[in-house]
Amino acid sequence: MMLKMRETQLALCIVALIALVGARAPVFVTPGSLSNLLTDSTLLVMLALAQMLVIVTRGVDLSMASSLALAGMMSALLASRFPALPLFIVVLVAVAIGLGLGLINGYLIGYLELPPIVVTLGTMSVYRGMVFVLSGGAWVSSHQMPADFIAFPLTKLFGVTHLVWIAALVVLAAWYVARYSRFGRDLYAIGNEPSSARYVGIPIARRLLWTYGLAGAMAGLCGYLWVARYAVAYTEIAYGFEFTVIAACVIGGISIAGGSGSVAGAVLGGLFLAVIGNALPVVKVSPFWQSALTGLVILTAVLINARNGKQGGRQILPLHLNKATGSAA
Repeated sequence: MMLKMRETQLALCIVALIALVGARAPVFVTPGSLSNLLTDSTLLVMLALAQMLVIVTRGVDLSMASSLALAGMMSALLASRFPALPLFIVVLVAVAIGLGLGLINGYLIGYLELPPIVVTLGTMSVYRGMVFVLSGGAWVSSHQMPADFIAFPLTKLFGVTHLVWIAALVVLAAWYVARYSRFGRDLYAIGNEPSSARYVGIPIARRLLWTYGLAGAMAGLCGYLWVARYAVAYTEIAYGFEFTVIAACVIGGISIAGGSGSVAGAVLGGLFLAVIGNALPVVKVSPFWQSALTGLVILTAVLINARNGKQGGRQILPLHLNKATGSAA
């Protein structure tokens, strides 16, 4: 039964891919290389988890990478101009910026009932343009940033980088929200059958507001981590990365139709793309074929999702109803 689960099959594919690449290039499976692979996957995994919650509601956030870029640029500018400012203040500012941008999306989608793809496509361009306007098109390089600002993501705690610890905490939080919280169960109900969700009293507009707000906050956090990780901030930060995040969700079995998907699937989808991104250069595959292969994997995942949807219907988390009130509990 376990072998038939999408997450188990994807995990086995990741292990097999690592083994195959390791057989051709043994350096790929050394502890140092695998540690770098795990660190490199963290930002994609964190963003995929936030995107998963959005997609579950039958939505999509195309502005995620632009929010990341704006928050990352603003945190870099803030740190470079006020180097004495405590790091946690800079991080909080980045998260707050992302949260604000996400809440704008959530208000337009939840309360004004505008199509998510149209709203986030528009804000994607607006937020990306704001990066250029607020920075004046200038770069913020490593020598302009405080040392602690740059060092934090890759500093190790018990032999593991802060990036990995933060990603692990995000995975645990997402798992709890999706599986055990009323908020998470409401999101699955909204995606599975919006009219029924409204009938049982789920506050759809408020749930969507904060779902996109959380996605924006995650983008803001990753904006700081991205800029600090690579020690540079520029207007094209994470350009097009929103599609990689959506691809990770699709590969992980999160249904674009809404109402179906798991935290494990999002994590494994992100890890799968990270393995491909790190493995293909090792075996000297050209960048063109890297993009082509990634696209082929995405199309295959979409076909598998469609087939599973037709055969077994949607697999959703259990929605418990309060018998006395008829509302979700």
